[in-house]
Amino acid sequence: MKTSAVQLSRYGGPEVLELVELDVGAPGPGEVRIHNRAIGLNFIDIYYRTGLYQEALPHGLGFEGAGEVEAVGAGVHHVKEGDRVAYASGPLGAYAAVRRIAASNLVLLPRSIRFEQAAAVMLKGLTVQYLFRQTYRLQGNETILFQAAAGGVGLIACQWARALGVRLIGTVGSPEKGRIARAHGAWEVIDYRAEDFVARVRELTGGSKVPVVYDGVGKDTWEGSLDCLQPRGLMVSFGNASGPVTGVNLSILAQKGSLFVTRPTLATHIVPRSRLEESAQELFELIDRGAIRVDVEQSYRLEQVAQAHADLAARRTAGSCVLIP
Repeated sequence: MKTSAVQLSRYGGPEVLELVELDVGAPGPGEVRIHNRAIGLNFIDIYYRTGLYQEALPHGLGFEGAGEVEAVGAGVHHVKEGDRVAYASGPLGAYAAVRRIAASNLVLLPRSIRFEQAAAVMLKGLTVQYLFRQTYRLQGNETILFQAAAGGVGLIACQWARALGVRLIGTVGSPEKGRIARAHGAWEVIDYRAEDFVARVRELTGGSKVPVVYDGVGKDTWEGSLDCLQPRGLMVSFGNASGPVTGVNLSILAQKGSLFVTRPTLATHIVPRSRLEESAQELFELIDRGAIRVDVEQSYRLEQVAQAHADLAARRTAGSCVLIP
């Protein structure tokens, strides 16, 4: 059978994204064929489109989606034809109406969660899960700094922090985004275009600063984020929205207070499979009890993928975006 899918044969701007027809065969051993009902749009997709992260060309895009199982290959037992499923890990290729994927990447999707919600929350929600529950395990009553709190990951982080009893200080790029972050649970917000976020963090914490900074922005906030940390604090650099951090002088960590730095990824936090299931269950439970609300603020048809990427890169979006095949 054939399916519509997005591919790129060269790196560049949104214009390199092509809608093509691909053959999708029967699932092999350990594989499942899925009819995607919704596909997540994430900043990491832009990194692959521009060549910041590289795979052999041509290749597809997207890690995250939700849909129904059409067929299962030999040796697959935990899902069956007709099951509602969601996924948030590779290989690339979620930007497609139908795809084959390793069954080990799938989790069963509760009936209480719509496909659009799952596609909008799986990658971002599991990212917040590993940031808050594994990389630096928040216990409650901490004050933390989260860069870009009005983005898709940031809004889930605001809600998860509130559920844990954590005071999240979030940076935003406009008063409107500040209102959105507050509405989702941020304790305080800082408009980085109008304020010095380092000075404001010192003020909000009475000079003590924070034990952990979660930074998905990258080079533009690197130095400032380090300056917000307490001695022996942890800098969690998990994204590159403004470009990668390069040329790091390790001695600066000593100068700023014997700081720790980590550059984690989701892939190493959802293995073995039992950890993926536990992480997804924690996320789904928070959604079911209303502690996390999944707002799909923007939906695009698959053929509108170039516009979707342009809007995301220009930060014209708030909350989560999905593609609908």
